[in-house]
Amino acid sequence: MKQFVGSLLTMLILACSPLSHAVLPSVDPQGEPLPSLAPMLEKVNPAVVNIATYSTLQYRYNPLLNDPFFRRFFAIPDQVQPQMPQKRQQSAGSGVIVDAGSGVVITNYHVIKGADEVHVSLVDGRQFRADVLGHDVELDIAVLKIAADNLTEVKLANSSHIRVGDFVVAIGNPFGLGQTVTTGVVSALGRSGLGIEGFEDFIQTDASINPGNSGGALVNLRGELVGINTAILAPSGGNIGIGFAIPINMAKASMEQILQYGEVKRGQIGIAVQELNPELREALELPNGQQGVLITGVAADSSAQKAGLNPGDVITHLNGTPVLNSAQLRSRIGTRAIGQTLELRYLRQGQQLTSKVEIEPYRTAASGQPLHPLLAGVELADDPEGGVRVVTLQPNSTAAYSGLRPGDLIVGANKRRTPNLELLSAALDREPRSLLLQVSRNGTLFYVVVR
Repeated sequence: MKQFVGSLLTMLILACSPLSHAVLPSVDPQGEPLPSLAPMLEKVNPAVVNIATYSTLQYRYNPLLNDPFFRRFFAIPDQVQPQMPQKRQQSAGSGVIVDAGSGVVITNYHVIKGADEVHVSLVDGRQFRADVLGHDVELDIAVLKIAADNLTEVKLANSSHIRVGDFVVAIGNPFGLGQTVTTGVVSALGRSGLGIEGFEDFIQTDASINPGNSGGALVNLRGELVGINTAILAPSGGNIGIGFAIPINMAKASMEQILQYGEVKRGQIGIAVQELNPELREALELPNGQQGVLITGVAADSSAQKAGLNPGDVITHLNGTPVLNSAQLRSRIGTRAIGQTLELRYLRQGQQLTSKVEIEPYRTAASGQPLHPLLAGVELADDPEGGVRVVTLQPNSTAAYSGLRPGDLIVGANKRRTPNLELLSAALDREPRSLLLQVSRNGTLFYVVVR
């Protein structure tokens, strides 16, 4: 009797436990199949990979070991030279196979930054050493290549067609646990000004993105790649439902240049811009709530001048897509290849106009055309090693009085990285009355405030 009661109790527990639901068929009471992401994920999951990186860390001995008097006092033989110990370090991230035939994998640059070796692991258990074909620091994109057969690639979507509210799925390797799937919706578009990357036009999603998801896939319900997961907003140290992905159109533009040239060659159209505000809208007699970006200057002989753009024009669309702010405009121009043509729609004295503008190579910022009024008298140029070099400086300029010197390398401005002139210009636009410059001089980093 006790055995019967025990068996009955066990059956009741199993019937009420969550485990019992796992064996139930995926159908509703009418026998109709329930919706599931499983069929789509079975096709996409093999295209999402885990990435492990290995780097060499070097530890310095006490410099006294190099002092001959110290070595003699402690009887350290002269022929014994201190060696630099090495240690292998591994970190985990994610990536996406976008070309199965060539073995091309796309991921975040910060996933493979500083790595001596990069290894790619597939869901079927295979592992390959990857070659780094190139990277785009400003966009945080890296392109890898593996020599492997029977790969699966994910189809690229047109990220300009994404709408707020679209369902999306994030796939990656959070915390090194292995491939994990989370779901959510697109909660916002065009996020910029976050200071995460040099060029920002993020897709925001509430699909959980955690450490290790970087470089993984954000796909729509058709299994098409709409973005590369890259960052989260985590004031408390954990996921709070605000994640960011690089739109695949931007990542694809960088990837194509890396595959063709081994690097990304960025250009400009030769305009200076600023945000619209209520005061400017009223002064320019624009409709209340008019969106766009105001052109404040047009460089001489630039493609913008040749296209007929003038200071005072308000850019409202780029290639048919609305322009909401200057950071978004710079990102969309900066991710286009030199020689490409853009269609700009803009307002001039209440009239809607359209012009074709060609992307042209960067030029140095001469002293007669300062990036900012507080930098008048300063000649700047992109530095090949990254940053903006102060070429010449007028002794009586505001920047000189503030402590800037010829030869200084500006690596940051207003709490943003400035690896080139365009990003320096974007950072300077954020504060018209004072500038906070991070400067490297003779290997020493310090800050200069220009008022």
